Amino acid sequence: MNRIVAVFVVVLTGWAMSPRTAAAQQADLADPPSPTHYMGREIARTMHFSGAPWLVRESRQREEDCRMLLEALEIRPGQKVCDMGCGNGFYTLALARLVGPTGLVYAVDIQPEMLRLLRARLTEERVKNVRPLLGTASDPRLPSESCDLVLCVDVYHEFSHPAEMLARMHDSLRDGGRLVLAEFRGEDPAVPIKPLHKMTKAQVRAELEPAGFRLVREFDRLPWQHLLFFSPEERPGQP
Repeated sequence: MNRIVAVFVVVLTGWAMSPRTAAAQQADLADPPSPTHYMGREIARTMHFSGAPWLVRESRQREEDCRMLLEALEIRPGQKVCDMGCGNGFYTLALARLVGPTGLVYAVDIQPEMLRLLRARLTEERVKNVRPLLGTASDPRLPSESCDLVLCVDVYHEFSHPAEMLARMHDSLRDGGRLVLAEFRGEDPAVPIKPLHKMTKAQVRAELEPAGFRLVREFDRLPWQHLLFFSPEERPGQP
């Protein structure tokens, strides 16, 4: 009788578990323990989904010149690109328009709530060429050699497992693909962002180059951010 009750409790508990809880537990199992620092830099905490309205604030274009950032990417119709740490889709929808109906945008986030907000916007605006992906803290779950460009806007500094994420993003890029990082300028005290959420060019290069990325272009015309383009080279340890 006790065994029957135990089985019933397990089944009932599993039935009552929300999808978010199941996903969170799966991510916990997949990810190694989170470090607090990486290469001398303190890792910032991921912005909680409750802060999503800040991502679509009215002042964002004026403060960051998002249109100029998108133009600098030189995205072509038909390409496959990734919005890494997509949140509620501020850049995802713009990227979807740029790649057009023959292209594809992978929208990756580790918070299911962010992806629910994104899906609502995709439905409202009838966007069909976006594929939302629930990643983990160490794996975006992108298909291998699938992307012409992986875009990380103000998100790389929040990766709790930078080395693992860099390796996975490296694997996801096609020949000729680019990893592009937009990060608030750590060298500039006039940029009104907390220091923990800024990065210097030197720190970015110090972290990406040992992971098999080579800086191939710098765009310095944005008001607050660096925009750095990296090419995937042979990673250390690869044959």
